[in-house]
Amino acid sequence: MTSTLFLGSVVMMAAIVVALVASYLNRRAAFRVLVGLSVWFIYAGLIGYSGVVRNTAMRPPGIVFLIVPVIVFLIVFIVRSSASARVALAFPLWIILGTQCFRIGVELFIHQLWIAGLVPKMLTFEGANVDIYVGASAPLIAWLSTRGRLGIRLALAWNVLGLLALSNVVIRSVLTAPGPFNLIHAEVPNLMMGTFPFMFIPGFFVPLALVLHVLALRAISSRLRAATSGAVSSDGAGPSTPSPHQLPGR
Repeated sequence: MTSTLFLGSVVMMAAIVVALVASYLNRRAAFRVLVGLSVWFIYAGLIGYSGVVRNTAMRPPGIVFLIVPVIVFLIVFIVRSSASARVALAFPLWIILGTQCFRIGVELFIHQLWIAGLVPKMLTFEGANVDIYVGASAPLIAWLSTRGRLGIRLALAWNVLGLLALSNVVIRSVLTAPGPFNLIHAEVPNLMMGTFPFMFIPGFFVPLALVLHVLALRAISSRLRAATSGAVSSDGAGPSTPSPHQLPGR
């Protein structure tokens, strides 16, 4: 039952991502995202279901075939700063921030995995994982981001804390998982990353959370620069005409 619900949440979140891209970018971009996600889900699902991911006897360990493509994607996305900045400015900031509420559901699933003995307690909100509070506060931060410069700055601080919370659980997940990096020996090992379909937590939900943080930070920095430029202009030779990327409704 938990597996079925989890797969449903993966499909639903992917559909939301595609729909948002279609609404705020264009249909061609949405089609590319849909194809990319479909190919990735098939690949990750096959190596997860076949047991490749949980195979620690392989060289390299099976988890590498899941994690390395994710890392490569994230590096390319972050390094291509101009492209990610254009994407960030295409969406209203409150949508980027509010979408992070999906982390509540992910944490509830991780809690169920702890009950089932697949993850240690430290990876849950009853342990050392505070990620659920990031998800729970996302709607409030999304609203505050529409309340002016102070709200934008609060959103900036919240994003930094969200990245720290995400890093905390990712590092603990890696260090409690079977394999060469198993440096933390908890009451049970972290079997989540090698268990179908829950390997989509590191294989989809974690990268999605990181991408949203990157987009939010780029959008916030752009808005703060625009606000600073506007203040300088008003103190100088008169108002300047804002560029399309600096419009407050973007």
